[in-house]
Amino acid sequence: LLVKLTSAGPIFYKAERIGLDGIPFKMTKFRSMYQDADTRQADMIAANGGDAMFFKVKNDPRITPIGKTIRKYSIDELPQFLNVLSGHMSVVGPRPQVRREVDTYDDLVSRRLTVKPGLTGLWQISGRSDLKVEDAVRLDLSYVENWSLLQDIIIITKTIRTVLTGDGAY
Repeated sequence: LLVKLTSAGPIFYKAERIGLDGIPFKMTKFRSMYQDADTRQADMIAANGGDAMFFKVKNDPRITPIGKTIRKYSIDELPQFLNVLSGHMSVVGPRPQVRREVDTYDDLVSRRLTVKPGLTGLWQISGRSDLKVEDAVRLDLSYVENWSLLQDIIIITKTIRTVLTGDGAY
C-alpha cells in the first residue's frame, strides 16, 4: 500500500531475469523505483563507468523514498517467494540476473546458470551491494561448486540477521 501511495505506478515490478540453464522467467518484486527507472538505466550505467555486471549505485536517484526502506530490509524481495513456488527460483542460490549481465558472462561465470537462482546467497550475507563484482562472482561460483544442504541452512540463518540489520543494502 505504501508503494502505491508514495509514487505513481503499479505496486509490483515484474521483469525478465535469466534462470536455470539460461531460461528467462518473469521475476516479481515490490516496486522500489520510479516508473521510468528502466529507461534511465543505460545512462546510469554509462555515468558510473559502464560496468553492467551487478549494477548498483549508492543513492540511486531512481529509488523512491519508500523504496529505500523496503530495499534496505529486503521487503521488496518478498514477492519472489511466488517465483520459488512456481519453480523458477530457489530460496538459496545466485541472484537472478538480467539478460544484459548474462550476455557478458564468460565460460566460468556462466556456471552460475547451472543452478536455480535464489532469493539469497553467499554474497548477500557477505556484504551485499558493498562487494566488488569480482567478489560477488567468486562467492556465487563457490556456492555452485560446493553446494550442500548444511550450507543452505547457514546462508538462510545468516540472511535473517543481514536483513534485520540492513547492512550493505541499497
